[in-house]
Amino acid sequence: MFKRINFDNITIVLHQPRHPENIGSVARAMCNMGFSRLVVIDPPNFDRNKILKLATHAASHVVDKSSICSDLKDALSHFNYVVGATARLGGQRQVVITPSKLAQKLVPISIENRIAILFGPEDRGLSNEDIRYCHTLVNIPTAEFSSLNLSQAVMIICYEIFTAGLEKNTKSAPRLASRHELDGMYDQLKDILVRISYINPENPDYWINNLRRFFSRLQLRAKEVSIIRGICRQIDWYGKKCYEDGQRMSQNRATREHKEF
Repeated sequence: MFKRINFDNITIVLHQPRHPENIGSVARAMCNMGFSRLVVIDPPNFDRNKILKLATHAASHVVDKSSICSDLKDALSHFNYVVGATARLGGQRQVVITPSKLAQKLVPISIENRIAILFGPEDRGLSNEDIRYCHTLVNIPTAEFSSLNLSQAVMIICYEIFTAGLEKNTKSAPRLASRHELDGMYDQLKDILVRISYINPENPDYWINNLRRFFSRLQLRAKEVSIIRGICRQIDWYGKKCYEDGQRMSQNRATREHKEF
């Protein structure tokens, strides 16, 4: 079935925005492009009067419906697809896409999946730990000066998604695994891979990040995550069984040797 973009499934997430005026400007930019879902995480100052002053009356409903959360992981747990906006490149930020390419990608995903577009604090952006929750990263190309006002960045990405949704009807993508389901899988993978000595126990997150990037490209569904976790449980069971069988064999051997002596 072919459908248009589902704006109700796309949420703008602001992680630790420093200034309430910026939250208001973001709400106004969202309203301009037809977006209404806003989540604010751990804001040091959520002064509603200052927010509404920049949001104006037209975007007051975005502010009124917004959610305030204290923890990034919990806030993202129910989303099926998370996009991180970054101005910095290199290091762990090797694979990034432009807003226009992101928009084309998100239109079909939005039909059946909840999408979060994550923006970091104005002064430092998203940390390396923050981007671990992201399926993909988006970078807004600029000239020599790469720093954008928060609401400008939100406006550019929302505009690209809005215009991509106008171009043509798009075949919807299947429902993907939620962030909560993926994080449970990664925790289980890290535990089992450390115990079978596949990854270095002193720095397991370095190796798990490679797996995160690999699985993010696959866009796993909930059933596929369940299969991977089932394999991990079977490996865990078999490892314990082999250990217990070895212990019993050692005890039996010791008993026979004692009797012979």
